[in-house]
Amino acid sequence: MSVAETVDASTIAEMEEMISRIRSHKSVEGVMIMDRRGAIIQSTLDEEQTTTHANALSNLTAQASHIVGMLNQDDELTFLRIRSKQREIAISSDNGFLLVVLQNPNVVG
Repeated sequence: MSVAETVDASTIAEMEEMISRIRSHKSVEGVMIMDRRGAIIQSTLDEEQTTTHANALSNLTAQASHIVGMLNQDDELTFLRIRSKQREIAISSDNGFLLVVLQNPNVVG
């Protein structure tokens, strides 16, 4: 059974609506929703990109979360942003899910 099959229908509907809203921005290149282990629930990327990004970003998020907890046991990671010259990756962590938005920071408007 896939992770998407274990998420209730109303949650999936909310996720699809959120992805639609996010994708309406010109700079957005892709959106993924996955669990903390990197299991994909929704993605606008192709299968190869989805797998590559999910593996790398779930590992990075786990490491960042560990560091935040190590520095302050009463704190937890809620948002992670990575920016390079060509891409920005924003990761929001909430309710056991990771929302990943890939965007081009050079797009105007």
